[in-house]
Amino acid sequence: MDWTLEVITVPVTDVDRSLAFYRDKVGFHVDLDMEVMPGARVVQLTPPGSGCSIALTDGVPSPTGEARPGGYHGLQLVVTDIEAARAELTGRGLEVTGPERYGDSDGATFLYFTDPDGNGWAVQQYRARIAEPLHELLARQRDTA
Repeated sequence: MDWTLEVITVPVTDVDRSLAFYRDKVGFHVDLDMEVMPGARVVQLTPPGSGCSIALTDGVPSPTGEARPGGYHGLQLVVTDIEAARAELTGRGLEVTGPERYGDSDGATFLYFTDPDGNGWAVQQYRARIAEPLHELLARQRDTA
């Protein structure tokens, strides 16, 4: 059985403000914005080229507990050209830090930003993604190790 990670709920205090941020500054595509039950709204957005989306919610119950807006860190996007990604994000008015290079290997360069609530994102450069999707590359590396 395949288990696909498709949606991550990002805790925010203001869905409309966050919708504008992720759509206009980060460049995510709006998949849906709807009331899913009386008083409960879901906005789903997807990064270009991604198979995983984020969801911003208001009034949606969470049976496993509530996440704190601004307390989510470690969300990560992967790009093939960190400088182009930086230029695109800053061109939309987003403040980013980096890029930071942590080593010589592919995948060791990052930049960072936070959303209006302080949820933290990393953007990783992985040039090998140009020719091969990350999950295939990592599986091949794991099989040869």
